[in-house]
Amino acid sequence: MPNNQFKKSELYSFITGKASTAIARRLQKNFKQSGVDITIEQWSVLYHLWKEDGKSQQELCNYTFRDKPSITRLVDNLEKLNLVKRVSSKQDRRINMIYLTQEAQTLQEQTMALAEETLNEALQLVPPDQIDVCKAVLQVVYDNLK
Repeated sequence: MPNNQFKKSELYSFITGKASTAIARRLQKNFKQSGVDITIEQWSVLYHLWKEDGKSQQELCNYTFRDKPSITRLVDNLEKLNLVKRVSSKQDRRINMIYLTQEAQTLQEQTMALAEETLNEALQLVPPDQIDVCKAVLQVVYDNLK
């Protein structure tokens, strides 16, 4: 039996996409106002490298839900900004491992603080118990479709 409780005018993906886009736009604005000259897309790559440095481009595709050409472009631009470097894998020279530079390491604290500030702003009137329910529901939705 279907569990869809949304009206046709309330497409689920539209609602979540709208919220996600609003948060991304605000975070980009906060980056710009703080003098951080990277895009949200670039930041998402850096974020996963901050969690674990030295990932392959394919792993970054998987973590960021982007295709190979998009990741290649993002890594190219991050390289131009001196934030990452490509190193051929020791096991397979066809694979590039992506590592953070020292310059990227210095951005982590500032950008993570801006991200936290942005999320706090976005969630300021949402009761904590509703945030927990929302996170749980979105996780189940993701798991169902993974």
